Amino acid sequence: MSTHKFDFLVIGSGAAGLLAAHKLAKTGRVAVLTKRSPEISNSNLAQGGIAAVTSANDTFALHIADTLRTGAGLSDARIVKLTITEAPARIEELVALGTGFTLKNGVFELGLEGGHSRRRVLHAADATGREIERALVATCRSDPNITFFPFYSAVDLILRARPARVRPRRNACLGAYALEESTGIVHSFLAARTVLASGGAGKVYRYTSNPDVATGDGMAMAYRAGLELLNMEFVQFHPTCLYHPQAKSFLISEALRGEGGILRSASGAAFMKNYSREKELAPRDIVARAIDSELKRTGDDCVYLDMTHLDAAFLKKRFPTIYAQCLKLGIDITKTPIPVVPAAHFFCGGVRADDRGRTALPGLYAVGEVAHTGLHGANRLASNSLLEACVFAHRAAEDITRAYVRGPLPGRPARWTTGNARPSDEAVIITHNWDEIRTLMWNYVGIVRSDKRLARAAARVKIISGEIIKYYWDFFLTRDLLELRNIACLADVIIRSARSRKESRGLHYTVDYPKPSDKFIKLTSVDRYCGK
Repeated sequence: MSTHKFDFLVIGSGAAGLLAAHKLAKTGRVAVLTKRSPEISNSNLAQGGIAAVTSANDTFALHIADTLRTGAGLSDARIVKLTITEAPARIEELVALGTGFTLKNGVFELGLEGGHSRRRVLHAADATGREIERALVATCRSDPNITFFPFYSAVDLILRARPARVRPRRNACLGAYALEESTGIVHSFLAARTVLASGGAGKVYRYTSNPDVATGDGMAMAYRAGLELLNMEFVQFHPTCLYHPQAKSFLISEALRGEGGILRSASGAAFMKNYSREKELAPRDIVARAIDSELKRTGDDCVYLDMTHLDAAFLKKRFPTIYAQCLKLGIDITKTPIPVVPAAHFFCGGVRADDRGRTALPGLYAVGEVAHTGLHGANRLASNSLLEACVFAHRAAEDITRAYVRGPLPGRPARWTTGNARPSDEAVIITHNWDEIRTLMWNYVGIVRSDKRLARAAARVKIISGEIIKYYWDFFLTRDLLELRNIACLADVIIRSARSRKESRGLHYTVDYPKPSDKFIKLTSVDRYCGK
């Protein structure tokens, strides 16, 4: 085991982590831990774009109203306002760092997505996240103050060496332990301030638009350190993921519906008019539930997104990535409707963080999808996620820089120990439990829930979690084992959060309580100490 000392530690290499690292590197040395190469992240796969008020036809008030309406009563109005009003400055910064947004006649070409009352989504064709990542990775790679540690998996936060059940505000984060995948060695990364930017947890579910790295590591580590996870029942299922045996987690952007795409059943009938006056431009939760309902009603495996009535040249230019990927699989979107199904996409809940990304654990910040800031409420407005990542990465970096003048937090870091662990002789247990958790979460804690389904899921996850914890302490660590431990942890938290909300609101829909209730206009909180 070796110890690495840096001024700042960033866990994750999506837009939030890279922008934070870039800003912090102006003050000190930064280590960036990433489970794969830096380009692999949820941000990299974001197709639609980043929402911001940049045209004379739009206003902050309209963007704020759209966000609050979509959040179904649980968004923090103050956080919504500051995020949206700071958006133009973050767009200017991304452009200055080399991000090439698509232009039309010399100005940003703006897309329209569900829930938005104006065209305000900046994009780089249909690969916006990839373009932002490209610019940020290039910027960070060229900075001598930033060191990447690829193929390092964060294990747990390093706390002060003191009794385990000390409340977070009386403890401190001094860095993180990380597993070097190539050697199996666990390293200590010590830093004056640590930034969790590890993204979401789509892999908790069987079907997801997320990459394989999205196993909720940061959320689980924060939870084990005693921090609250808020609103974890609000999991956004993207309505349209490509349904094809050779396609893995390929998203069909909401922007296609914004440009006139029509959802049809296998029989060819357009069905969204039966579920919402906004039809295909309804918020994602409504569209996802509509598709789920159609599939259960008809018994079909998928529905279809029809773009064939639109100009072929326009589709190829506006959606080159989607057009090319579908064509590889034998689907010409200019001539054939696209088979789609819903898939787990984005977590509106996460680690409680304030307007500067600060958590209740001194020394630890959380930015991006890993954090709950109050922006999204019970449902996320399309393309507000990249915006949140950039705004809060900036705000956190500013706060960290101010705090850094006081130096590192005092305290002796707890030591890593392997105990009596030995090499594993039954890795099949990991694969079996991984598949079982993800399947039961999809079937029982998915788009439509019930008390009975949630109770079944809770009982089974409790048994599986016990097996995983024993396995964790008995054998040497692997990335697969770490990820399994984390998805089991978050499955339990999601179920507990969902069982406590006796209503349907936003992304949480239960057949036992199909209407919203004023009693539940509040946050759902779970932490390991109070057992809520």
